[in-house]
Amino acid sequence: MEDRLRGIKVLSFDVYGTLIDWETGLNQALQGVFRAHGVRLAESEALQRFARHEAQVGAGDYLPYRDVLAETLRRIGRDLGFEPGEDELRAFSESVGDWPAFEDSREALLRLQPHFKLAVITNCDDEHFAMSNRHLRVDFDYIVTAEQARSYKPSLNNFRLALGSMGVRREEVLHVSESLFHDHVPARQLGLATAWIHRRQGKPGLGATPSVVAHPDFTYPDMRAFADAVLGAADRRGPALP
Repeated sequence: MEDRLRGIKVLSFDVYGTLIDWETGLNQALQGVFRAHGVRLAESEALQRFARHEAQVGAGDYLPYRDVLAETLRRIGRDLGFEPGEDELRAFSESVGDWPAFEDSREALLRLQPHFKLAVITNCDDEHFAMSNRHLRVDFDYIVTAEQARSYKPSLNNFRLALGSMGVRREEVLHVSESLFHDHVPARQLGLATAWIHRRQGKPGLGATPSVVAHPDFTYPDMRAFADAVLGAADRRGPALP
């Protein structure tokens, strides 16, 4: 990793699934709706239905993320034979602020911050990210949201906007994400190096993202292991990266 880090100035992060435990938050919100309508569905199946519909909704004309979530829930309900009420749609859309941070996210980010600029490239609105960052409590150097891009990853537009905001060359960025579909495929298409935070290792099903083939440069089970590896390489090069 030491050689590959040479010249890296910015670590860019996906948020949901990488820093924020959206699968736990999503499943809790979905199961509450299912119970109200007498539906029983395993977590793995619930997340896969979410993944399929959210990707389809996000690929269409731009909608604010709360509307993406509401339409995704409507389509899941249609699949399962029920129609969620307006209060349920609103509560599901607002559940983002309740999704917890992974326990290792804040510590890892704070350890990395003295050595790199930190960025987020996230598939949510400005307001949603602000709510989620109350859990992380990290001052990021660059924040690029889907609301700013008017599109959702895996659109290349989001990454191009981020690169323009950072004002650095592609070879100076390492993108860090759990989702192969939303992040690694487009980032690699643009020539970015990527690190996969493989949080679902050993878990059944595919989680809340569609299945794709991607080839990350690095793979780690969590943010703590990623920070250990990066800082181990950085320490051999000096107290801070250029």
